Amino acid sequence: MKPTVIYRHRRENLAKCSLTPLMGRPDFRFLTYPADPLPDLAGYIALQVGAPPLTSADKDSGLFLIDATWRLAAVMEKSCPKIEARSLPAHFRTAYPRRQTDCPDPNAGLASIEAIYLAYQILGRPTDGLLDSYYWREAFLLQCMNLSSDS
Repeated sequence: MKPTVIYRHRRENLAKCSLTPLMGRPDFRFLTYPADPLPDLAGYIALQVGAPPLTSADKDSGLFLIDATWRLAAVMEKSCPKIEARSLPAHFRTAYPRRQTDCPDPNAGLASIEAIYLAYQILGRPTDGLLDSYYWREAFLLQCMNLSSDS
């Protein structure tokens, strides 16, 4: 399985970043924008709002995620190679209390760790330890359980 590539803006606050606890895991590769060049992303899928849905048919693809504020992510996206993009189910809402004013819909965008957790669930990948250090873990998992029991 290819490592999940996280392309994080250099101004991202690591103390508040939901992905910081995953640094050092062999299944994740963290790169800093703009300092680190991106590797070859052939066979990778970018998680992106508004793209076609991610499905289990994508299970052999690697995941690529831009980790930044909405405004900075839009700038970073322009420097990334064009790769296939997939979105997560729109009915999931973040448990992370956002205060960003440049976000079109503060509840629609998931925290990065939430997006990775859902993507791993859809792709059938192990989720062990992903949410262990996430402060809003219980609220997010409760929502996930409620939505799956409604289906």
